[in-house]
Amino acid sequence: MTASGRKKLILTYVDSLRTDMLRRAIDDGRAPNFGALVERGVLIEDCVSSFPSVTPVACAEMVTGVGADRHWISGMNWYHRLERRYVEYGSSLEATRAFGVFRALYDLVYNMNLAHLSPEIETLFEQLDDAGERTACTPYLIYRGRHRHEVSLDGLLRRAVDATRLKFRHHTWGPAELFYGDLYASRQTPCKSTSIPGARDPYAACCAVELMKEDGFDFLLLSFPDNDNYSHRHGPGESVESIARADDCFGTLVEQAGGMDPFLAEHAVILVADHAHTAIERGLPLAEILGAEWSVLQPSEERPELAQLAVSPTSRAAHVYLLPGEGERADPAAVGERLAEIEGVDLVCRMLDAEGAPLYRPEPGMPASGDEWATVERRGERLRFRPGGKVVDLRGGRWEIEGELGVLEARIEDGKLRSDSYPDPLQRVWSALAAPHSGDWVLSLAEGFEAVDWGGESHAGGGSHGALHAGDSLGPLLFVGCGPESADQREQWSLRDVTPAILDHFGLGGE
Repeated sequence: MTASGRKKLILTYVDSLRTDMLRRAIDDGRAPNFGALVERGVLIEDCVSSFPSVTPVACAEMVTGVGADRHWISGMNWYHRLERRYVEYGSSLEATRAFGVFRALYDLVYNMNLAHLSPEIETLFEQLDDAGERTACTPYLIYRGRHRHEVSLDGLLRRAVDATRLKFRHHTWGPAELFYGDLYASRQTPCKSTSIPGARDPYAACCAVELMKEDGFDFLLLSFPDNDNYSHRHGPGESVESIARADDCFGTLVEQAGGMDPFLAEHAVILVADHAHTAIERGLPLAEILGAEWSVLQPSEERPELAQLAVSPTSRAAHVYLLPGEGERADPAAVGERLAEIEGVDLVCRMLDAEGAPLYRPEPGMPASGDEWATVERRGERLRFRPGGKVVDLRGGRWEIEGELGVLEARIEDGKLRSDSYPDPLQRVWSALAAPHSGDWVLSLAEGFEAVDWGGESHAGGGSHGALHAGDSLGPLLFVGCGPESADQREQWSLRDVTPAILDHFGLGGE
């Protein structure tokens, strides 16, 4: 229990966990701990992810309670207009090498939290820190808190730094207890850290067990990322194996407490996925396709001022940026027409002004004008919308809409807009387009396609995510000992509901 008499809370995040695969793992007897939680809790089977439905965007949404228009993290890869360069968060090892290992490392570990994440928004850790709760986090992309942590290089990363004579000395700000593999550790533990995908869950569980032994937290974010890597490689239909491994790791916490009943007597649990996975058949080389007609900025461009477009693949979504250039500027109408006809592109989204003219994103921190319309095109049809108006979505948002609802396979039913194929489509598209680092076009790809990253890689033959489609976007959200009494409390749940539920548990005014 916490000092206030509340149960401690563990937010257990399993990357890319699909509800159907979770149930299969439980039914097969491979996930007994998760099964016991489901029996005792309230399970929402269709919690809606961010858009793009990729880990950096979704993780930011999960611990801030707001979308990309407010937290500012826009994808796995995006173009930094002020610095005139790409930001790469590790789409693949090859993509990381294309941009430079240490440049990508700085962006992923340091800049994402302390430079790219909006300073106007407080994270869950910051709010709980301010309230005097003891916060903790195992390796997770968004960790910004009130406590200073020095770099503690170890293992392979230390040897790599020493070999190249490069320096990584930046401290960071996080929760009271922060464990980030070879980079940051708030206390000595016997846990063996590793940065190898597919072998990180045991490290997170080990750190959590050590904290439990010392009564070291009131709130813990326990991150199990390995399911994502397994599903990328083998496909989402094979992920029972990686779910079972995550369940085993969670079981070490239960064992430390003496069993599930004593564990839940002291701890509330939220189990959540950031997004789901769909099967990938083909890679879509967007930069190569667009590069046949326009000058596309390359990862290590010597003269970026001459480029006409920047292309940011972000798994099954992508940003395309119109650059000012010193030469001939690309015609926006021509670029938009070309994007709409590319095989593998499902939705072409962009922001227009009231007269239908292209609207270019403001710099970070600059307010929008209020005249914007989000526009989505699909198969020659167009829908445009903006906040306000008479149309109500399943989360209570109100919208003004013009055009064809069929673009989003949506319908008005019982006075509310619904789409089975594209859950919560209006808010998610608006949030993506209104984000200050958004492309001038945001693409959602067709089923079976993934954008080839800047390392030339895709997950063809495996699984991926990122699109607006339901297959990428719906995952489980389970509350045990906290949260709602019924899944029917909301008509549609999203990752934005996680932070309010946690704050409410600690008596801090959440919903």
